[in-house]
Amino acid sequence: MDKNKSYTITKRIAKHGKQSVILIPKRLQEKLKPKTIIEVRINVIKEVNENE
Repeated sequence: MDKNKSYTITKRIAKHGKQSVILIPKRLQEKLKPKTIIEVRINVIKEVNENE
């Protein structure tokens, strides 16, 4: 089994209908194939007002 890999990305939360989503960059597509189990840890860097 491969050694655990770690990637750090900074993303803006997107909207998909009524849901908020985090899109994974295409360059990680091969590393994060379907059925891959990952851990997601969210740190809020900047909060945005709905008027912005």
